[in-house]
Amino acid sequence: MNLLDFVCTDAIVPDLKPAGKEDAIAQLVASLKNSGKLPGDEEPAIVAAVLKREELGSTGIGNGVAVPHTKHPAVDRLTATVGLVHEGIDFASLDGEPVYIMILLVSPPENTRDHLRALETVSRHLKNDTFCNFLKQAQTAEEVVELLREADEGRIS
Repeated sequence: MNLLDFVCTDAIVPDLKPAGKEDAIAQLVASLKNSGKLPGDEEPAIVAAVLKREELGSTGIGNGVAVPHTKHPAVDRLTATVGLVHEGIDFASLDGEPVYIMILLVSPPENTRDHLRALETVSRHLKNDTFCNFLKQAQTAEEVVELLREADEGRIS
């Protein structure tokens, strides 16, 4: 599975300016809704589902990265977006450091296999310091898409 198999490139937010963790999640869910990947009337419920997942433990996995995710019946296929917070945000990360890169995943409840494969794909790429450093420097959605493409093709090491 490649990143560009499920990341909605129209929903990428290269300069997220959230007031906090909840606002960051709400802005990323809104970007998916605005790109047509989520039904608008389900936006509050999806935000609530992601926040409920966060109550189980922060998805701030360290190294400036967070992967908030949920399963929700409002979607019929796995979808995701990327948000970059250049100033960093407190996400209650496992390492206590600010988050700069967020990848939000939403998948249908019955699609556990793809959900787990997507999380594995995201985690594998985000463990690559070079990839993360390039993402943190990206200024446009086009730059983010190109980095995702390069990661999928194994050109970032």
